[in-house]
Amino acid sequence: MSAQLTPPAVESQLLSAMRRYWGYDAFRPLQDRAMAAAMAGRDSVVVLPTGGGKSLCFQAPAVCRDGLALVVSPLISLMKDQVDALRACGVPAAAINSTLTPGERRVVAEQVRRGELKLVYVAPERLLAQRTLEFFKHANLSLIAIDEAHCISQWGHDFRPEYRGLRVLKQAFPNVGVHAYTATASKVVQSDIAEQLGLNDPQLLVGSFDRPNLVFRIRRASNRFHEAVRLIDQRRGEAGIVYCISRREVDRTAEALAALGYRAVPYHAGLSDDERHRHQDAFLEERADVVVATVAFGMGIDKSNVRYVIHLGMPKSLEHYVQESGRAGRDGLEADCLLLYSGRDAMVWKTLIAKGENAAQAGALQSLAAMERFCGSVACRHRAIVSYFGQELDAANCGACDVCLGELDLVDEPLVLAQKILSCVVRLEQRFGADYTAKVLAGSTEARILELGHDRLSTYGLLGAESASAIREWIEQLASQGYLAKNGEFNTLSVSEAGRSVLRGEGSPQLLKPAAAKSRQRRAPGIGEDDSWEGVDRGLFDVLRSLRTRLAGERGVPPYVIFGDAALRDMARRRPSTQPAFLNVRGVGEHKRDQYGQQFVDAILAYCAQHGLSVDVRPANSSEFRHAPDEALKRTRGPAAAAAAWDYFRSGVGVDEVVQRTSRARSTVVGYLTQLIAQEQLADPSPWIPPATARRIEEAVEAVGTATLKPIFEYLEGEVPYEQIRIVVACLANR
Repeated sequence: MSAQLTPPAVESQLLSAMRRYWGYDAFRPLQDRAMAAAMAGRDSVVVLPTGGGKSLCFQAPAVCRDGLALVVSPLISLMKDQVDALRACGVPAAAINSTLTPGERRVVAEQVRRGELKLVYVAPERLLAQRTLEFFKHANLSLIAIDEAHCISQWGHDFRPEYRGLRVLKQAFPNVGVHAYTATASKVVQSDIAEQLGLNDPQLLVGSFDRPNLVFRIRRASNRFHEAVRLIDQRRGEAGIVYCISRREVDRTAEALAALGYRAVPYHAGLSDDERHRHQDAFLEERADVVVATVAFGMGIDKSNVRYVIHLGMPKSLEHYVQESGRAGRDGLEADCLLLYSGRDAMVWKTLIAKGENAAQAGALQSLAAMERFCGSVACRHRAIVSYFGQELDAANCGACDVCLGELDLVDEPLVLAQKILSCVVRLEQRFGADYTAKVLAGSTEARILELGHDRLSTYGLLGAESASAIREWIEQLASQGYLAKNGEFNTLSVSEAGRSVLRGEGSPQLLKPAAAKSRQRRAPGIGEDDSWEGVDRGLFDVLRSLRTRLAGERGVPPYVIFGDAALRDMARRRPSTQPAFLNVRGVGEHKRDQYGQQFVDAILAYCAQHGLSVDVRPANSSEFRHAPDEALKRTRGPAAAAAAWDYFRSGVGVDEVVQRTSRARSTVVGYLTQLIAQEQLADPSPWIPPATARRIEEAVEAVGTATLKPIFEYLEGEVPYEQIRIVVACLANR
């Protein structure tokens, strides 16, 4: 952490509170600066990705400052989850909403008057009632936090009119810092949030939109349900969300999954309030593994251990996709994000958009077009997402998407193929749609083609060796990449300026080979799931998970409020035998140790005795640092997300030890290292890679190049992990 940004005394106070209540010893990227703004009473707009620790940015300062923090939250379920989680950590908190009886509201009011609470959550419409505002004017407010702040902006993806009235907060409480928090906001939305709230010289803090623990895969699929079931089966017993565009599809999909034996429930606005609450609670309490839902589900869910998100249809914007897919892996552990779409999805959204308000249609159509381009591109998914939000991805290979993992097969001569397709569009005088064009290229003898004389065109049958469906797919890819445009009610094709460059032999379109029936590795070796499970006894993890579920049921809270999956994995890795050792588990604070420590320690001891396992294991190549964090963890020189890891690498610490010291996923740490290599132009991989292995990788690079890592991996016959290849390739780029 930078001492210039946060005074040492304030930093120490915040870290002490985080350690005591939440069991954390270090700040995540930008948390230190966001907390410093809250501690100083300076207005702020904070944009951090889902899972980036936004809530802690106002919760920790609320605990440290005198007085009461007022938190504006849009959904009752979200308030309940956060209040339950705070109380489980020993922080006095409450919510004021319509579920409380008059007697319960009086109790909360008395607690506020007596100064017994540190945080109170309230919905915007209730807060803006004159009586409520007057009540809080007599309270000693420490700060005001506005969660899901993108709802304020009409340019945001989830605009809510009731949020616009929050501008009065700066007028009603002129001496109280107001802080807006959101996970997804473009630059336009960020500025609009500050303007609509009337913030006074706010500090704007925008974290990286990249979520390196999420593995993105995007496929155009004819049988989307079958593709979804494959992933759900791989993740059987784990929590997942399946998003559908329509309510009808939600019901049909949930019924089909249930018929196959999966614990699946539907969720959409067409269900009764009681049904929605029952299904949501079943998911939170782990009585259901899969929620099949429309976009109505998610904002109010504070569940950290969602291991996959599947979209059975294209979302209507990248903002929605980032928000929805970001509900996976909020605990920082690996998670899968699978998007399955078809060309019809965009038409469905266009129809729905046309029914909306005219003022918003143009922006919605632009967002939809950007989403179409994202789905049809063949570029790194992580890079495309951060680029959309005005950022850059430093790593040459993200190692966490279907493109960078080499899971996509590209045609050998995409420029030539694209020229053939574009030429046909031109010869058809740009008057026909994709289906008809594909049939002409395939050499169809359909009556209409013969009647119009298009069988006499030079491009007729030019791709006769390919199926019409494959050609149709290539047309969609060219449209998504901007080489073709679709026009009018019937989506007739025309060649764009970029497409004309391709006809001149310029440009670099990328086209996929037709889908082949062959299995693919689920994830690159050395990246993802196996790393986060390293050293974890899975049998013990399951025992601890069952204990967590039972305790949660007894207390009437979701299981992740007791402990998140990351904490359970660390317990099953360390196997602590005493209360002091239990406190060394990441995510275990003093209050949770006192509440649950002995029960979990007893379960660990019993399991280890039964299976002959040692206890109090120190993870390989690690040193205990939880209650005496290294200074490197506090500094944020350079890019904040990588600073601590960079300091370790500069001091000669290896990858394994940096993983342990930073508690980051292994793939993330390797990404930090490649960023450092690029930043400081390092050309020698020997500090991290054995010289003999480095030489083998260099020989492979000479043979197959560095366009993607998969050919290098295959050239080395799978004997060298991707992470080592990635490090050497990064060094070679600096020579």
